[in-house]
Amino acid sequence: MFSVILFEPEIPPNTGNIIRLCANTGTKLNLVKPLGFELDEPRLKRAGLDYREFAEVAVYEDLPTCLDTLGRPRVFALSTRGKIHYSMPKFEPGDAFLFGPETRGLSQALLESLPKEQRLRLPMQSESRSLNLSNAAAIMIYEAWRQNGFAGGQ
Repeated sequence: MFSVILFEPEIPPNTGNIIRLCANTGTKLNLVKPLGFELDEPRLKRAGLDYREFAEVAVYEDLPTCLDTLGRPRVFALSTRGKIHYSMPKFEPGDAFLFGPETRGLSQALLESLPKEQRLRLPMQSESRSLNLSNAAAIMIYEAWRQNGFAGGQ
C-alpha cells in the first residue's frame, strides 16, 4: 500500500527494525545507496528476525532510479526541519515516505525539492533533537495506514 524509502541508511538495527515494520504493514522498503552496512550484516538480521522473507525490499543506486521504479509516487519527507504535522496530509495508497541518514538527515536541497506540504515533522519536546529512525518510520506508516482503514490488516 505504501513505500518507505531509506536514503543512505547507516545503522543496521534500524533497517532491520524497519524490515519487520514493513513485513507487518504490507509496506515496501526501498534502500538508496550507499548503505552503511551489508544486507547480510548479523545486526540487521537480528533486528529483522525472520521477517526478511515477508518484506519486499529493493536496493537502488540513487534516489531518481528508486522514484522512477516506484512510478514517481507522491513523496513525503520526514525531517526535524519539516513544518507540517505528520498527521495533517491525507495519505493515499502508493504514497512514499522518505527518511534520511541517521546521523545527518535529509539535505536541505533534497527537502526543498519537495513541496512544502510534503515536508513533515513529528512533534517532540523542544529540547529534543530527533527520534530514532525506526520509531519515526513506525509512527508515519501506522498513521498513513490508519487513515486508510488499516486495509489488508486484521
